[in-house]
Amino acid sequence: MEVVRGIGSLPLGTGPSAVTIGFFDGVHLGHQAVIRRTAEVAGGRGLSSVAVTFDRHPREVLTPGKAPPLLTTLERKAALIEALGIDVLLVLEFTEEFSRWPAEEFVKRAVVQGLNAAHAVVGSNFTFGHKAAGNLATLEELGVAHGFTVEGVGLLNLEGRPVSSSGVREALAAGDLEWPTLALGRRYAVDGRVTPGAGRGKGMGFPTANLTPPPRILLPAEGVYAGKAHVAGRTFVAAVNVGTNPTFGGEPLHVEAFLLDFDHDIRGHDMSVEFWQRLRDEVRFESPDDLVRQMQDDVERTRALVG
Repeated sequence: MEVVRGIGSLPLGTGPSAVTIGFFDGVHLGHQAVIRRTAEVAGGRGLSSVAVTFDRHPREVLTPGKAPPLLTTLERKAALIEALGIDVLLVLEFTEEFSRWPAEEFVKRAVVQGLNAAHAVVGSNFTFGHKAAGNLATLEELGVAHGFTVEGVGLLNLEGRPVSSSGVREALAAGDLEWPTLALGRRYAVDGRVTPGAGRGKGMGFPTANLTPPPRILLPAEGVYAGKAHVAGRTFVAAVNVGTNPTFGGEPLHVEAFLLDFDHDIRGHDMSVEFWQRLRDEVRFESPDDLVRQMQDDVERTRALVG
């Protein structure tokens, strides 16, 4: 899949296309249905398939300070979209100027002139243009005017519950992993880089890898989790703590993972932590020895659940 950035990179010059548009945070099963349908139409009609997304959550511009945390980095989002069969991912800058484009201008400049759209697939609740004035009906009207067809994909419900990025965020913030796993179709994962920590874990016999994710990435609720860590091309069972280390006086919220059966220096490496099951709350212990005994139990439970 080719990744193209910015309105200035248009037109693509790849011929007629089937296009889908959305922020696609998390690329949950509802998003996947829309994206997969776009790839299917493109394959059936001999078109190139294009997904359009944005470099930041629109609310970062529209309601500064009130934008939600993100479920995926752009890199993870791109990999998930590529796996669904899309040929080109167009990443547009969502600037204040861009936010003022009327719906008609967005369709004309980006969809028609930029992507040579023959067909567009969007979710049934899709909105676009200045003040979100455009919707599915608007897109259908503009499609008639500009010569492309439009298809809306209905919202997905699982177990009587709508699948949405906001719903996944709410569940993770409450420490619930079951709904995110179901709605995403995979385990929730946080990507980042391994950075130096205080070094206490090594002294207690549990050297941990401190993960620093990019800004705005959502961390699950504070607590201890069983999961897996992917680093240096390998996968390890991992006991993961999301918290502030209250036993040692408290620190900024962070993620640290103890990789079972692993003893190498991976500082500076990119790592992904996958959350499988929440084991317990993070609590303050009276002594480091009490903490060590609890960590031993956490590790054995993690090995039993994941290993």
